[in-house]
Amino acid sequence: MDSWLITTHDFIAATPLHWILHSRHRWLTTAFTFLLIVAGGSGCSWLLAEFGIIPLAALVLVVGYALLALRNIEVAYGGVIGLVTLLPFGSLPFSIGFTPTFLDLALGGLFLIWLAPLILGQRKLELVATPLDGPVAAFALLAIGAFVAGLAHSPLGSYLLRHFAEVLLSIGFFFLVTNTVTGIERLKRLTRVFLLLAGGAALLGIILYVMPDSLAMQALSALGRVGYPVGGGVLRYIRDDPALMQRATATSVDPNVLGSLLNLALAIALPQLFTSHPVLKRGLLIPLIALLGLCLGLTVSRGSMVGAVAAIGMLGAMRYRKLFLLLLLALALILLLPWTRGYSAHFVEGLQGEDLSTKMRFGEYKDAFILIGRHPLLGVGFGGTPDIDTYLGVASIYLLIAEQMGLLGLASFLLIVGILLYRFGNRWYRKILPPPALEPFWYGYHGALVGGLVGGVFDHYFFSLDFHHSVTIFWLILALATVTTQLFTASETPTGNE
Repeated sequence: MDSWLITTHDFIAATPLHWILHSRHRWLTTAFTFLLIVAGGSGCSWLLAEFGIIPLAALVLVVGYALLALRNIEVAYGGVIGLVTLLPFGSLPFSIGFTPTFLDLALGGLFLIWLAPLILGQRKLELVATPLDGPVAAFALLAIGAFVAGLAHSPLGSYLLRHFAEVLLSIGFFFLVTNTVTGIERLKRLTRVFLLLAGGAALLGIILYVMPDSLAMQALSALGRVGYPVGGGVLRYIRDDPALMQRATATSVDPNVLGSLLNLALAIALPQLFTSHPVLKRGLLIPLIALLGLCLGLTVSRGSMVGAVAAIGMLGAMRYRKLFLLLLLALALILLLPWTRGYSAHFVEGLQGEDLSTKMRFGEYKDAFILIGRHPLLGVGFGGTPDIDTYLGVASIYLLIAEQMGLLGLASFLLIVGILLYRFGNRWYRKILPPPALEPFWYGYHGALVGGLVGGVFDHYFFSLDFHHSVTIFWLILALATVTTQLFTASETPTGNE
């Protein structure tokens, strides 16, 4: 509380408000307070008349959240995590020259809370160094270089500029996380929040899936006021054919996007089953894992499911052998239950490359290799291609990075994940293992990263301009995986961020 008051006082002292609030003319302070009340009341009246009681109540909640976030940065973290899981595409219902998303505002606020004491001179800039800092910074600089070079053949519009800035903000999120999550207690709390909110997204996805179509369509279309699509297109089906199986989306719009979130959350949650002090009580943890797994299946996201299998396989091979039994049980249920036969047939068609969507994906890969072959060094940037016979976009994070940033950008990205996984694997091989309190987080976050990287072979969401929240989730998980290795030595358990 004291630090928040000091920060607020220093902020006022650095602005003209200091002169007004500390003026020897009492009438000036009184007039300012009166004008502030009138302006606030007028604004609330206008919002009530223009948008109704719900947006006004939402504004009050946002103001309350902002005040709490100023007191505790974990509240700001909770807002960001809540948005990437439950309202990823939400945006302001009005324009301020552009229409920022709620995630833009929450991330910007989180950075402001982190940097405000530095700006106001309360403390010096003391960054926590990690072996990934240089590679991540180099990756961001290469992205900027590719973006600037790409402007030679693609116009700079507000859409492109804003979404590229969002990607840079998400990459910068890595540094914020590694500098503010410096103890196991904060890591535990953030993990708990992430799992609960991801479980909430899974529950919402299941509820909307079993609802009558008309009711689900009405519920999802209600989000149109905050930037979501409306109408029949909000319900998704295999190959977008209503005659085929429906796919769960929750509020993620795209079932593959929801699948990528659940893939990561499942890998983080499973190691908690095997620790004596999980972040959630087992009576809540086990149903939550069941929700994550069930909703992942209902997304029919084959790439995310392959990623989840890879993550669970890694966790089982390196530490938790009982997870192989869980995999076998899930596979048996999918193969034997009569109402999952169409589901398993769809998956087999994908593996054999027989269905239309898989053939289209193979076509994208072929076209991507052509584009990369023509522009191998720095790619074509983020706005478009200079050739009329090629296009920008492919369902693979690796090929997409190579298209946009060239082989240099792809090599930089692979260096980042390579260093992270080498540090993890080398410690495991040499049996330099974390203490019991940190163990499930160490395995869980690295397992989630493996699941995301394997799923990224088939999906591009973790580096797509159109899916800012997915990019944010990826860099959050990568940063927390880095933190788990930073946190432990062979002889002591860290207890910072109490």
